[in-house]
Amino acid sequence: MSFSAVDVIRAKRDGLTLSDAQIDWVIDAYTRGVVADEQMSALAMAIFFNGMTPAETARWTQAMISSGERLSLQVSRPTVDKHSTGGVGDKITLPLAPLVAACGAAVPQLSGRGLGHTGGTLDKLESIPGWRAALSTSEILSQLSSVGAVVCAATEGLAPADRKLYALRDVTGTVEAIPLIASSIMSKKIAEGAESLVLDVKVGSGAFMKDLASARALAEALVAIGVEHGVRVSALLTDMSVPLGRAVGNAVEVAESVDVLRGGGPSDVVELTVALAAEMLSLAGILADPGAVLASGEAYEVWARMIRAQGGDPDAPLPVAAHRHVVEAPASGILSTLDAYGVGVAAWRLGAGRARKEDPVQAGAGVMCLAKPGDVVEAGQPLLELFTDTPDAVEGALQALEGAYSVSDDEVERSPLVIDTIRG
Repeated sequence: MSFSAVDVIRAKRDGLTLSDAQIDWVIDAYTRGVVADEQMSALAMAIFFNGMTPAETARWTQAMISSGERLSLQVSRPTVDKHSTGGVGDKITLPLAPLVAACGAAVPQLSGRGLGHTGGTLDKLESIPGWRAALSTSEILSQLSSVGAVVCAATEGLAPADRKLYALRDVTGTVEAIPLIASSIMSKKIAEGAESLVLDVKVGSGAFMKDLASARALAEALVAIGVEHGVRVSALLTDMSVPLGRAVGNAVEVAESVDVLRGGGPSDVVELTVALAAEMLSLAGILADPGAVLASGEAYEVWARMIRAQGGDPDAPLPVAAHRHVVEAPASGILSTLDAYGVGVAAWRLGAGRARKEDPVQAGAGVMCLAKPGDVVEAGQPLLELFTDTPDAVEGALQALEGAYSVSDDEVERSPLVIDTIRG
């Protein structure tokens, strides 16, 4: 059945519910180039203002899945994936995937690159000498069977409609539309073929969703789509007002993740890794204690095999930036704030992130948070370390940090890291 793009746009502009046939047609036609970018831009803006019903969003997701291939993960273990909506210092995938694999699941983690102040898992892993992100479908399946975990780039055939629409939303002011965010995330994740999925929906200054109400709405939309498509799914709402861990960047986050896998690392990174692992294992029907497995070192052994399987050397020295700059505490007292967004922008400006998808990143660039809110500091004590290969970038990073941290005499009330859990 053929429709007019203008009629579909008008229907959503006027607040009507799109039919399944209209949605199927417009996604297919846009993927094939029959619907022009300016027409899909108008439709995306109409969705931004008028929203979509849960049934519309589920059908929109299905249409994007159907625009490409869907992986068939025929492995002997239960398959479970995790997706984060992105944050600052969010290296959780790195210790999480091998941990869950060490507990008996298969973890197909198809990840992305960083854009703006939020880091990208592939950028972090590419700081490991020799490691490669691009794998064929057969390589993904082989590694899942032999190692139990794979972290790599999505294959070109997965949800091509989403890839095209995502780029359009980025330049048309429609990124924040919850139905479009939810369908974008879930079309890729469902196309990956995992039986279960845990979502880490960040909320706070360093997250995409700044307030709890918006984050909860997104989480509920994501879970509803998963249920509609027969995927076991749950979502954790987690705090992103303060950077996760101490390292923000690429190689520095890999090093911190290895510390966690060896039984150490910052307590918040360990806490969230174990919480997400427990939820993933629950959905997969596996009885295991991820905290004990992490402490045992078994997860590190899986990590080393995972990195080697993709051409990397887990024992090789990681890149180190050529230039270092220390930010000192302005006064003595208690560090009361350390804003995730400010730190994220600083790391981005130092070279750890990119403004455009085609921009390169510096493996060694980033920020080390030497103190976290609640810590007692002395005036002149090193508070942050900035790393970059381009010293001229330091000034811009320091501007991003203006007002991002403060010292006071007041005790700091720590927010819970895991705010809530939404299950299907």
